[in-house]
Amino acid sequence: MTTLRSEPVAAPSQSALSDSDRPPTPSAASPEKSPTGTLHRGEPMIEMHGIVKTFKNAAGEVTVLKGIDLTIYRGEFVSLVGKSGSGKSTLLNMITGIDHPTQGRMIIGGTDIYTGVTESQRSRWRGRNLGIVFQFFQLLPMLTLLENVMLAMDFAELYDFDQRPGRAMDMLKLVGLESFANKLPALVSTGQQQLAAIARALGCDPPLLVADEPTGNLDSRSADIIIDLFEGLSRSGKTVLMVTHDPSLTTRTTRNITIADGLIVADSRKAEIK
Repeated sequence: MTTLRSEPVAAPSQSALSDSDRPPTPSAASPEKSPTGTLHRGEPMIEMHGIVKTFKNAAGEVTVLKGIDLTIYRGEFVSLVGKSGSGKSTLLNMITGIDHPTQGRMIIGGTDIYTGVTESQRSRWRGRNLGIVFQFFQLLPMLTLLENVMLAMDFAELYDFDQRPGRAMDMLKLVGLESFANKLPALVSTGQQQLAAIARALGCDPPLLVADEPTGNLDSRSADIIIDLFEGLSRSGKTVLMVTHDPSLTTRTTRNITIADGLIVADSRKAEIK
């Protein structure tokens, strides 16, 4: 297990998406390396040991996560489901390093992201090792799709400056948006905006992709294209963790985890990682 370090890491319209917009499926031959190291398929990607989160307010203390023990492996496509107030959003914040557990250890890709780690170190780690896909895309409206994808590399200080446009274009090609690279977000469909957000999340080649209700604002065809892409990324070795309220989407994932009242109440696999 490693600890985080602060020094730089060197690194190499509202219409639905049509079938012609469907991105190519990522190949199993896709690059396996992250700028911070290599994990083998089937190794633990996320390890939670006794994760507890307690919030304090004027009324007293409220424990939202009650000792979560969970391991998610490289290459799994996992759906995390639960009702509002179940603790899934809080758990997601623990995984992404946005919030701190009250107790317990969170190990991502062999790195303990909380023990003896500053906020600055954790922020740098997050930019280089984790891709986050938001429900509302969070694209900057004054930047083109290409510039939005490059922004992740700029913040993480990965890849040489003159390599970033080519890398960003490669990510847009992966999701089928190369012909829209120079368009502003407002000039493409909501489905295409979400695909651009996924391209941005993949810009730094993270081994882990976390998606918070990524299809919540999309029509069924656009949602299907997004899930197709996630399936391909999982087959190529990426770990994909998706929070969703849509039970139909859980039929597409290789593992379903249900959280209720701060506890994991169900955990089922439908396919083994090979």
